Amino acid sequence: MKKEFDIEDQWVSFELHPETPLEGISLADRFPGADIEGMMAHLNHTGAPYGIRFGELKRLSNSKLALQAGEFAQDQGAFHQFHDLLFKTYFTELKDIGRIDVLLDAAGQAGLDISALKAALENGTYLPRLEEAGREARRQEVSAIPAFFFHNGTAGHRIVGAQPFQVFQNTLKKLAQT
Repeated sequence: MKKEFDIEDQWVSFELHPETPLEGISLADRFPGADIEGMMAHLNHTGAPYGIRFGELKRLSNSKLALQAGEFAQDQGAFHQFHDLLFKTYFTELKDIGRIDVLLDAAGQAGLDISALKAALENGTYLPRLEEAGREARRQEVSAIPAFFFHNGTAGHRIVGAQPFQVFQNTLKKLAQT
């Protein structure tokens, strides 16, 4: 999108399911009656044109540590690289991003200082930022992720959920005309 439109992005961490146990929970238990296989097939179909492949995800990880690690990466100027690695780690490699060793491995691959990250996670350095983002998300009535908010100074728009590329293009074209 940045190639086609003059946009500046700001990622905000939001813990959608803070009630998730530290060890995670099976998707079937978290979403009883949901068609998990159908959801994964849809994600793979949607991601295929962009080279994104989802594994057969069965568990929802507790994301609190991963979100804090993302905040650390953002402060170090390596958010996008870390985010991409963590996305692959969880959705493709099916590793539990609720585990500190998994996060530290991804951080090392992103060139981050793993000792400093480990200390920040153990000390809860980024918990206040995560809690503030949660309050703002509730204020904005965010109930699904990803959630995208677009503003051009005079108008705004929100896109919720994994939507086709065309939805983003149309939204940005509309905002560019206002």
